[in-house]
Amino acid sequence: MKSPVRLALVLQNSIPGNTDRNLEDCLDFAHKAAASHASIVIFPEMNITGYLSGEKIKAFADTIPGRISSALSSSAVKKSITILAGMAEKNDHGDIFASHVAFLPDGSVFVYRKIHTAPPEKAVFTKANKVEICEALDFKFGIQLCYDAHFPDLSKSMAVKGADIIFIPHASPRGTPQEKFDSWMRHLTARAFDNGIFIAACNQVGDNRKGLSFPGVAVVIGPDGNILKKHLSMSEGLFFVDIEPIMLDRVRNHKMRYFLPNRRKDLFNI
Repeated sequence: MKSPVRLALVLQNSIPGNTDRNLEDCLDFAHKAAASHASIVIFPEMNITGYLSGEKIKAFADTIPGRISSALSSSAVKKSITILAGMAEKNDHGDIFASHVAFLPDGSVFVYRKIHTAPPEKAVFTKANKVEICEALDFKFGIQLCYDAHFPDLSKSMAVKGADIIFIPHASPRGTPQEKFDSWMRHLTARAFDNGIFIAACNQVGDNRKGLSFPGVAVVIGPDGNILKKHLSMSEGLFFVDIEPIMLDRVRNHKMRYFLPNRRKDLFNI
C-alpha cells in the first residue's frame, strides 16, 4: 500500500539569463519545501534558465550533467527530497531541448525532454521522442511540459506504462491567473479523469523582463477528475498538497470509473 505524499508546487519568477539567481531561488524553495515535509517539489518549465522561444535561449542552455544539475542533485540528496526543475538543455551536437529533470534523494537523475514543441519553439528547440516514466516513494510518475498537455495520446501512453501522477510544469504567458486556470481546466481535468491518474501543474509567474508575463497558477487534480486544490496568484510562492493513494484505489477498483482496462487495444496502438 502506497503512503500519502506531500507535494510542493512552486510559482517562480524566472529571468532568462539570470541563471545564478534563478538557481539560488530554486534551491531556497526546495529547502523550504523539505522543511515543510514535502517529499516532491515541482518547479515551472525552464525555471532555472528562464523561458524564451527565440535564439537567445541558446546562450543560457547547460548540459546534463553540468553545473546546474550538479547543484540540484546535491540539494536533493542533502535535503532528502525529489526536485523537479526545468532548464534549456544542450547536448554535444548542439541540439537544444526544453528539459525537466527529476533529481532523486538517492542521487539518481531522470531527464524528460519536451516531445511536443509549440509552434513558436520549433525553430530553436529539438523535439524529443522518448516516453518514459520514473518512480519515487512508490509512485510512478511522468513529466510533460506545457504544450505537451494538449495531446491526449501522451498522457494515455504514460498511464499505460503505469504512471500514477503526471507532473505538467508550464511556462505559459498572457492573461490573468483566473483566465489561465479556466484555460487549463478545459483539458487537464480530462487527462486525469480519462486515465485514472493525478495531474499536478504549475506555471511561471510575473514579468520575465524579456517581454513575457506569466499568470501564476498551481493545481492538483485527482484521478476522479475533480480539483483537489488550486492556487492563483501573481506572486512567487510554495503551494502544498497532500495526495492520498486511496484515491487511486477508489477509481481503479471501480469497474465503471477506471477506463484503461477496457480500451480497444485491437483497434488502437496504445
